[in-house]
Amino acid sequence: MPIKVNGEVLPDSAIAFELGRLIRFYSQHVSEAEIRSQLPILRKKARAQAIGAKLLLDEAKALDLKPSVEQVDAKYKEMLKSVGGEEAFKKIMAEQKLSEEQFRKSIEQGCRVDMLIERVTRGMPEPTESEIAAHFQEHSEEYRKPERVQAQHILIQVPKDGSQADRELARSRLMEIRHKLDEGADFASQAATHSDCPSGRKTGGSLGWFSRGMMIPEFDEAVFSMEVGQLSEIIETPLGLHLIKKTGYDPGAEGDPDDNREHIRDFLRHVRRGEVLTAHVAELRGKAVVEDDGK
Repeated sequence: MPIKVNGEVLPDSAIAFELGRLIRFYSQHVSEAEIRSQLPILRKKARAQAIGAKLLLDEAKALDLKPSVEQVDAKYKEMLKSVGGEEAFKKIMAEQKLSEEQFRKSIEQGCRVDMLIERVTRGMPEPTESEIAAHFQEHSEEYRKPERVQAQHILIQVPKDGSQADRELARSRLMEIRHKLDEGADFASQAATHSDCPSGRKTGGSLGWFSRGMMIPEFDEAVFSMEVGQLSEIIETPLGLHLIKKTGYDPGAEGDPDDNREHIRDFLRHVRRGEVLTAHVAELRGKAVVEDDGK
């Protein structure tokens, strides 16, 4: 059964939009497998958010909140830039079967809701220094600068359906390269010539700085156990066979409350703003007629 808000059917596209936003947000914090396992919960949350967005838009219309042409134009240009320019925008619009007029209308509606949110959260108290300090104390581990390494690598890929002979050929190639490196050959030059990783051509195999968990486990374990300047033995991962040279190490450090003060202030503002808005949507929902089977 479709969701109805005050007798109006909520389009599936509105729920899909909210689900997409949730997936994009959570993908920055958890694995793809975790997102898949949580999809039923995310779908339910997307339905609730779509209902909330509809209630806010209806209230913004009732209050006759209208953004200026300049506001809509600025948002339009910002979104054009975010998708990679006008050509990319036209392609997306064609795929979604939307006209520019329809897109601008959706921007206008979004601006109306933004104006309402600004009104609802106006006068919200700022986080105090003691609240900022308490948050840092409770979450100090999250603000710790992690242990990091810097490394270069050379990758020789093996076909997914490759035979043992393919794997041995790749190993033989890397052994020849390792022999050249032991004789003094430049690692970056060898990576640029032989590596199947794009980093070979672009940066001489350099992967820059990275912390634990950013690379696949076999690579991670090898590079964090090496000494700076050391050249690894041949390491096998699902991507293929690697030679790794560790070029830097940073042990990490405790977080600094002064360095993180403004970040925490913004985070607490965001949380408080969310709480005020959630309460307001709950109030609107209590006055509305919402038909939702909850699936």
